[in-house]
Amino acid sequence: MAYTSLFGLNATCNQNKQLQTPIPTNKPDSRSLSSVAGKMSGKTDFLQAVLLTLILTVSSLFQGAAAADGAARYDHYRLYRVELATDEQVQLFQQLEAKSDSCTFYGHARQPGQQLTIMVSASKVADFEDLLALHAVSGRVLERNMQQLIEREAATVQPASTDPSQMDWEHYFQLETIYAWMELLAERFPGAVSTLDIGTSYEGRPIRGVKLSRRPGNKAIVVEGGIHAREWISPATATFLLHELVTSEDPTVRELGTAYDWFFFPIVNPDGYRFTFTGDRLWRKNRKPYGLCRGVDLNRNFDSNWGGVGSSDDPCSYDFSGSGPFSEPEAVALADFVRNNVGPARIRTYIALHSYSQLLMFPYGHTADRVPNYDHLRSITEKGIAALTAVSGTSYRGGSKYETIYPSSGGSIDWAYRPGGVPVSLTFELRGPPDSTDMFILPADQIRPVGKETLAAFVAIVQEAARLGYYDS
Repeated sequence: MAYTSLFGLNATCNQNKQLQTPIPTNKPDSRSLSSVAGKMSGKTDFLQAVLLTLILTVSSLFQGAAAADGAARYDHYRLYRVELATDEQVQLFQQLEAKSDSCTFYGHARQPGQQLTIMVSASKVADFEDLLALHAVSGRVLERNMQQLIEREAATVQPASTDPSQMDWEHYFQLETIYAWMELLAERFPGAVSTLDIGTSYEGRPIRGVKLSRRPGNKAIVVEGGIHAREWISPATATFLLHELVTSEDPTVRELGTAYDWFFFPIVNPDGYRFTFTGDRLWRKNRKPYGLCRGVDLNRNFDSNWGGVGSSDDPCSYDFSGSGPFSEPEAVALADFVRNNVGPARIRTYIALHSYSQLLMFPYGHTADRVPNYDHLRSITEKGIAALTAVSGTSYRGGSKYETIYPSSGGSIDWAYRPGGVPVSLTFELRGPPDSTDMFILPADQIRPVGKETLAAFVAIVQEAARLGYYDS
């Protein structure tokens, strides 16, 4: 059958399952360009020299701002949304995910009635269409050229050398600028804001956070961002929220930033985040090598039903859970921080920011069993969703992770809840909707609207948690 060519070896190196060694990049050599320019004479040669100088200047200006020449490209990769109607179709797509190196799954085939998002490489589009027709699988194209989305977004990405004073929420910023901005925030508000490094990544980058504290004896709230590298709206929203809590003159927001201590970790996965700018925009995991492939899904690496449902033991899989619980330094750093501060800092709430699907969820991810304070967490999420929707009409769904999105194990909020001991542990899946054509490539003009509605949700979440007694002594 024609569709058999969709199947291949997982070890095959393609743009979605990259091998350890990145493709080398070719950068202009300023000395050789200057030498060439210096040997030119005459009007034509002078113009050529000017042109070469301009090329060198522009290249230097944007070095690090756009992906390198050897970065992954997704020209004419198509994004599909399929609906699995029968057990046979579920089994077919389970086989396809296990054996194909041309189809990137965003979720696993689990049950009839499920909708599944799949990206198909350009060379296999015809085979994939044939498979859908042959097995009567209902599907539609969400996006015909993923590279166009990436290139549209690239125009809103600021260079890594951007001065932190230029930080805003109309552009996407790189790791260097965000870290420098955090330091600048601490310099501008020395009585309330301080930075802290809780560990280092596999590649040796600091995992940096900010503490906001205006009043002694406060209960504390932890905000995690950027654990999945490609979800750029997560660090952008985290920094927006932090900025508002520090600088807003709105009385409600000001009180929220005064009555509680806040710990923000906007980019828990700095290596992966950096790589999305230089190597592969759709990279999800950290960058630790495992055999032929790189990376662990850090949100499957926590010691909460580690290695269970919704995670993989295949290092080439997008949800590879690692060689063991807490095998990754980034997960260890975050867990150690919570473990060491849940008592002394009185941490009562843990909120993780992800994208996409417009969901607000609580534990657990691996079981349908309800946590002891299920009703309270349900009430907290309902209040948060109502406040968020009131800002601009964005529709969210809420509930436990297991019942709302898909089964998963080893997640940070599940571990933070138990054994971490944080009673209000929540996960946002920010814009867009489940059938978003943007997926993780949310346009930068969405950053501020997402930030505003998420801030409204934060206010409502904390107010409801306080009403229910979670911040009492």
